[in-house]
Amino acid sequence: PIRPSRINQELTMTIQEELNTTVRDLVQPGKGILAADESHPTIAKRFKAVGVESSEDKRREYRSLIFSASGLGEFISGVILFEETLGQNSLDNVAMPKLLS
Repeated sequence: PIRPSRINQELTMTIQEELNTTVRDLVQPGKGILAADESHPTIAKRFKAVGVESSEDKRREYRSLIFSASGLGEFISGVILFEETLGQNSLDNVAMPKLLS
């Protein structure tokens, strides 16, 4: 049988510890994960229902308002993002992922 080298075992433990920490952070009591990964068609339906055009600027504004809500971190332990959001900046010109960190 192939045995993992000591370096690989140490690396595996480091990765395992990191994963355990991430899981603990995500499943904190009283907190949840915000699913903000609406596709273009899904968010367009939400916007249409309230008479808002689904442009990139409007989607950015919508996400920016949610992500910058006061006290969000008290209730949310993580956020699932739509790919478009990764490259967007908030209304205050802060990268969306940075805004959530």
